[in-house]
Amino acid sequence: MSTPPVDPTTTRAWSRLTELADGSTPDLRSTLTPSWVAEHTLTPADLHVDLSKHLVDAEVEAALLALADEVGLMERRNAMFAGERINVTEDRAVLHTALRLPAGATLTVDGVDVVADVHEVLRRAYAFAERVRSGEWTGVTGKRIETVVNVGIGGSDLGPVMAYEALEPYRQDGLSCRFISNIDPTDAGQKLAGLDPETTLFIVSSKTFGTLETLTNARLCKAWLLDRLPAGSDPAAAVAQHFVAVSTALDKVADFGIDPDNAFGFWDWVGGRYSVDSAIGLSLVVAVGPESFADMLAGFHAMDEHFRTAPPEANVPLRMGLLNVWYANFLGAHTHAVLPYAQLLHRFPAYLQQLTMESNGKGVRWDGAAVGYDTGEVFWGEPGTNGQHAFYQLIHQGTRLVPADFIAFARAAYPLVDSVDGEDVDVHELLLANFLAQTKALALGRTADEVRAEGVPEELVSARTFPGNRPTTSIMAPALTPAVLGQLIALYEHITFVQGAVWGIDSFDQWGVELGKQLAQELRPAVAGDPEVTARQDPSTQSLIAYYQEHRGR
Repeated sequence: MSTPPVDPTTTRAWSRLTELADGSTPDLRSTLTPSWVAEHTLTPADLHVDLSKHLVDAEVEAALLALADEVGLMERRNAMFAGERINVTEDRAVLHTALRLPAGATLTVDGVDVVADVHEVLRRAYAFAERVRSGEWTGVTGKRIETVVNVGIGGSDLGPVMAYEALEPYRQDGLSCRFISNIDPTDAGQKLAGLDPETTLFIVSSKTFGTLETLTNARLCKAWLLDRLPAGSDPAAAVAQHFVAVSTALDKVADFGIDPDNAFGFWDWVGGRYSVDSAIGLSLVVAVGPESFADMLAGFHAMDEHFRTAPPEANVPLRMGLLNVWYANFLGAHTHAVLPYAQLLHRFPAYLQQLTMESNGKGVRWDGAAVGYDTGEVFWGEPGTNGQHAFYQLIHQGTRLVPADFIAFARAAYPLVDSVDGEDVDVHELLLANFLAQTKALALGRTADEVRAEGVPEELVSARTFPGNRPTTSIMAPALTPAVLGQLIALYEHITFVQGAVWGIDSFDQWGVELGKQLAQELRPAVAGDPEVTARQDPSTQSLIAYYQEHRGR
């Protein structure tokens, strides 16, 4: 899509939003009427999304929708779904949505039906997973596989490990996964500790089979395996039986010793941070089974269809993305908290950090022109109720505006009952009471008069007063199922898209990660002690290298 982006600051809607931001902020104590809540509660797929506790009124909402219209957001959305090359700096289509199209669908890109290709890889991945799960696939000594180790980094790690943790109740007994990503050798050392090489299978996930961290860790795993298998084990057979790959570089896969028939590919129109529903999710397919993985894909697709077809006023990803623009560009918010009241989603905020900040942390538009406005947000968070005892103080009473998304489920993954003074207490109900209390407290606060009415001494009234009017979104679902997880991931994928489209940036490249990787390769000889390379470095880098050389090995 080579059409130049519209500078959002030149639109009538941007001017109107600037005027509205300079006016009075809506008071949530007065706006939270039954009719307002009903109008702002939406139900895409299995999700129940309450958008009523936001610092907007009807005028702001109308201006935000007008902004989307003026920058051509829906046209860009349609171009993405159609397979146009909207990733302009890499001249690629952006088709993570094709990864979850049903088998009967068709989508032709450059003369190829990508849906057929997707389902052929899925068929192979499902068949492989069933062989591992049933015990048909064994290690080189004939023992069934008990541990799958995924070796990847970035999207090849964050997505699979997040989903693996989230879907813990759906895992097969007797089969577990571990994930190695960091080039710090501690990561590989800790993850390999206690494993039996005869029952361990490695999945090396690297599209190019050239990622420094992934290939370094893959070689460490290969050496670990060959050093610990019983004497007499054939090395070539061992690697072929204990390693598979997710990659399209079949020649490099074969050079490593992996049978190319055991390599599962994906495509250049799938960005790493959008790839958990591709073959990158192979470890997850093995852990939870093809049926649950297919349910997750169906959840993705349900949210895709909502984003693609729902009218703007009822389109949840659109409205949530526009709210983020409102806070980031007009109300001065720099961060965004995601707070799942579900321990199984404890890696979800970390997953969203890559999704949102690698996508929208850009300072130039897709035509190469510098932006003249803020882009991106710092996404962060922890599960409730842990966060309540850590950083909620700042959200409630600090000077910074922090919009927050709260996520909870009606049914517990592990229903447990506590006994308090002889009375049974549903612990999940206690969790949900906290979920509800936090969004209520953030919205309504507590006035000085209300604090005084509690008998608080006057000198403590100001410290005990809560200003309220802190914006939140509440997202609920019946339970954390594979389908619901897919819906949640796709929701935030499309929220990210909306923000990038408004800002006119390419949300699908990631050139900002390249320079550091290039310099690391150049600096390796200096770290190893090469004086000529060291002499070419800046004084700070030279000083740090000297410190390392002085203290290494002590």
